[in-house]
Amino acid sequence: MPTTPVKPYDVLTQSLNSVVLVGLKDGHIIRGRLAGFDLHVNLVLEDAEEIQGGEVKRRYGRMMIRGDSVLFVSPG
Repeated sequence: MPTTPVKPYDVLTQSLNSVVLVGLKDGHIIRGRLAGFDLHVNLVLEDAEEIQGGEVKRRYGRMMIRGDSVLFVSPG
């Protein structure tokens, strides 16, 4: 049974309005609800918070992250 390959934008689309972890190139980890993205992987997160050592370090609310600073986006 052939399977359809999963594309990165498909994963982001499926993650809309869900909580994601975003790893930044500078080492910060941001958790928030993915409200939107574009083809450059610029992200808009709602209820964003910085995570350090498994604990919330700082709360931001709404946040826009430039795609060129994103190392990874992890759904769920």
